[in-house]
Amino acid sequence: MRKTKYSFTNSSVDYYFDGDSDNLSKLVLPEKTVLITDENVYAARKKFFSKWDVIVLKPGEAYKQQRVADAVIEQLIEKGADRSTTLVGVGGGVVTDMTGYVASVFLRGIRFGFVPTSLLAMVDASIGGKNGIDVGIYKNMVGAIRQPDFLLYDYRWLKTLPLKEWKNGFAEIIKHACIRDKAMFAELEMNKISIYRKNPSLLSGLIRRNALIKTKVVQLDEYEKAERKLLNFGHTLGHAIENMYELSHGEAISIGMTYACHLSESLTGFRDTQKVADLLDKYGLPTYAAFDLKKSFAVLQKDKKKVDRDIQYVLLNKIGKGVVHRISLVDLQNKLEKLVS
Repeated sequence: MRKTKYSFTNSSVDYYFDGDSDNLSKLVLPEKTVLITDENVYAARKKFFSKWDVIVLKPGEAYKQQRVADAVIEQLIEKGADRSTTLVGVGGGVVTDMTGYVASVFLRGIRFGFVPTSLLAMVDASIGGKNGIDVGIYKNMVGAIRQPDFLLYDYRWLKTLPLKEWKNGFAEIIKHACIRDKAMFAELEMNKISIYRKNPSLLSGLIRRNALIKTKVVQLDEYEKAERKLLNFGHTLGHAIENMYELSHGEAISIGMTYACHLSESLTGFRDTQKVADLLDKYGLPTYAAFDLKKSFAVLQKDKKKVDRDIQYVLLNKIGKGVVHRISLVDLQNKLEKLVS
């Protein structure tokens, strides 16, 4: 396997693009490693997991809670895990978030790595060191920023991915294109999900391109003081409605991006809302939705980007150029009311 090392503030991460999960034993000691996955991923590759010590979680965002983390920690204690143990999250974003969170707090921190199995995890969730859990309907309210030791990309996992999960992943890919890569936006306009699914080389290039977009942003601003905030395009409103309406992450941020584009029209002079909405629609993602603004706004006010009575909202100056715009919560609510009504 070919390794590329990327350095962050206090650590480095080995990326293995075009890798093979059967080579995981070359990266960790099997007798000192515990894999964490969910029931869906486990069922898809039982033969692979049969060779490892595994903790299997219930699938879905509803299980990204402290009670589940506690249950994982109890199992690690029963297994005799210690500071020489390595955790490996094999799964989508919920699994990688949970694995990184548990590894960050168990015995005050043990080694961990990821084998992302969903498109969303490959291009976004497994990258950047954000590990955390939800608190009720509030997304990612508890956690830590701590980088994994490695990311092992094996695209064979995507063969069992349902279409809905492909759409979820493309929501984050479109987000990256909107904030940082105009040329990729144009490429996405020329293609569609079925083309990427049928062309392994094209898909591999797209995954690597997106992984490196996020990686480079995080290298500039690992602890989200400035540049990294751009990665939250679509997420402020998206997170507010995601758990409330039991939306998938991709669906929620797609809706969030659409409304962020409309906000951009009045706040930055952005002119391509329809182009963004058309691209989201092309990849099977929702753009507009009926939701209770009052309840959603109550959740939105708990967002981590809130500063006093303002919020740092990610908007677009143009396609490929995101910007963080500070707006008062009062003004934001007024503008959203006009858009939703």
